[in-house]
Amino acid sequence: MAPRNPATQTAYGPMVVAAAEHARPPGQRLYDDPLAVRMLPTAQRWIARSCRWDAVYRMLVAATDARAHGLWAGVLCRKRYATDQIRAALDAGIRQYVILGAGLDTSPYRLITPAGAHAWELDLPANIAVKRQRTRALPAGLVAGTTLVPIDFATDDLTGTLRAAGFAPAEPAMFVWEAVTQYLTEDAVLGTLAFLGTAAPGSRLIFTYLRADYLDGTSDYDAAPARRDFVDRQHIWRFGLDPAEITTLLRPYGWIVREHVGAQEYTSRYLAPTGRDLPVSGIERFVLAERQDATAGDSR
Repeated sequence: MAPRNPATQTAYGPMVVAAAEHARPPGQRLYDDPLAVRMLPTAQRWIARSCRWDAVYRMLVAATDARAHGLWAGVLCRKRYATDQIRAALDAGIRQYVILGAGLDTSPYRLITPAGAHAWELDLPANIAVKRQRTRALPAGLVAGTTLVPIDFATDDLTGTLRAAGFAPAEPAMFVWEAVTQYLTEDAVLGTLAFLGTAAPGSRLIFTYLRADYLDGTSDYDAAPARRDFVDRQHIWRFGLDPAEITTLLRPYGWIVREHVGAQEYTSRYLAPTGRDLPVSGIERFVLAERQDATAGDSR
């Protein structure tokens, strides 16, 4: 049975978006995830597959964007960016991938294990139980290279837990922290950054964050209904950042920002080539960073 915790339930929404996009014609897709539909319960699978009909697809996009203008394309572009960066890390020879707050993400089974690398998927025990159930039907070769690790980022020892699961801290790794930080407390975010500060030189990190001015209500970004739901009522979006503070935040932990993207970059990079005319939400941004050698200076 799927978990009832509101925070764990949020894992399903992005996968519905991804699965619905896969039902569209290949040349129109912003993001292509053939495994997304297999992560969903039966009713949501039916909804996603029904998006091969334009009317159903448009209706689902409109319902999603009614909560936050541009949320549909924002989710797709975020996932596309993560896929692009994982592929780039694989091309660079990185063989260890740590998915922090994995949810129902399928990148280990689509990208990482087929390339012969290993993935550790970390999440709350309830989410890991669902993930274990959903991946049972996948080919054994895809699952064998992934280790599912239950953890509470607020209370558990991330370093010890990963080492016990076979992670080699002296080797470079890529850390994927997608759509997670907003659900954590500031202490949990800083604790995770302290762990990331021990990563081997040459490691890579990608993470998303919500804008602090959106969470505190200073700026609306045409997404007030989502803030009412997730901040005011459910109290599950708790942490945000100012884009101007990202470099300062990461530098003490040895990470150098290599790229910082959002709606504008997504539109030019992903929507324009496909001719898709969709708004992209501005409430969330994605950061790519690299772990520098302890003896190296800031290369910016």
